[in-house]
Amino acid sequence: MNYLAQKDTKSVVDIGTSFGGYTGNVGSLISLILTGSLVVAGVMVLFMIVYAGIQMIGAAGQNKPENAAKAKDAATYAAIGFVIIFSAYWIIRLIEVITGSSFITAPDF
Repeated sequence: MNYLAQKDTKSVVDIGTSFGGYTGNVGSLISLILTGSLVVAGVMVLFMIVYAGIQMIGAAGQNKPENAAKAKDAATYAAIGFVIIFSAYWIIRLIEVITGSSFITAPDF
């Protein structure tokens, strides 16, 4: 009789090797999260800058100053986001130099 929690050795699947999952330690996981979050944040800032540029062009074509002000605000916020991401990256690199550890590395799958 097979129970729900019974371990069947014939059907055990190693998820890490079968599905390309994460198999490292906690330090590698933190490194993976930091690297991924910096990449995602950078891509978001890039899209915000492009979006603000398109809004500015559209507002200039329609001659609507309120839309131009919104586009200017969006570009300003995107630039502030870029400065924050850039600063976060260099703060992490500074901590790496001070502690001698490595946080931002390529993950070892």
